[in-house]
Amino acid sequence: MSKLKKPQSRFSSAKVAGLLYLVIAIIGGLSIEYIPEELVVYDNAALSFQNLKEHWNLFQLAIAGDIAVLLFETFLTVLLYQLFKSSHQTSMLIASYSRLAMAIIMGMNLINYLIPALLILEPELGSAFNSAQLESLNLIFLKAHKFGEFAWQIFFAIHLFCLGYVIHRSPDTPKFLGSVMLIGGIAYAGDSILHLLIIPAGLLQQSFSLLLILAVISEFWFAFWLLIKGYTIQEPVKAQP
Repeated sequence: MSKLKKPQSRFSSAKVAGLLYLVIAIIGGLSIEYIPEELVVYDNAALSFQNLKEHWNLFQLAIAGDIAVLLFETFLTVLLYQLFKSSHQTSMLIASYSRLAMAIIMGMNLINYLIPALLILEPELGSAFNSAQLESLNLIFLKAHKFGEFAWQIFFAIHLFCLGYVIHRSPDTPKFLGSVMLIGGIAYAGDSILHLLIIPAGLLQQSFSLLLILAVISEFWFAFWLLIKGYTIQEPVKAQP
């Protein structure tokens, strides 16, 4: 005969993963969304350059936030794989490699922030350019950073889609949550590809933007579900004779 037991280590790992998810969401919301929106005016090179100089500490915070996010992403990727690999190992391998690829691209994308930072900290590096040229150069790298975000979001879309599939098919997780994550993965992929191809905003892009709301909801739902309920798979263990 066999008995069923709930491994406590898995339950604890689920709570750590949920906490990391929330920390990444908060820090990423600040460094990826809020701070750039406050500093960068994508149709005004002069104002963007002036904002970076006047609010240098805020720009530094954005860089620090990006670094923190990519480090936390590495730990979260390992935890999610350990938690869900028994449900569908192939899908979780794809999800894990995709999320690690995302973190690598995030790290490379930091270069597009470091060049504007160098232009501000070491003005002599831009001495060959006049003011207008320097401001335009600064904005080019800020825009490149934004396109870098769309590049890593494609890999996040693959991760979210595969993770959503695993959650949907697992008997221990909410199936509807998995379905919403699947839709969220499609939304991230579609939105990112449209931006990278520089396709003008239209009905399709607006549709993907609306679906991204579902993606955000699913991520917070997943984080709180891990924190509150954990993830405890019933695993058969042979009874002692």
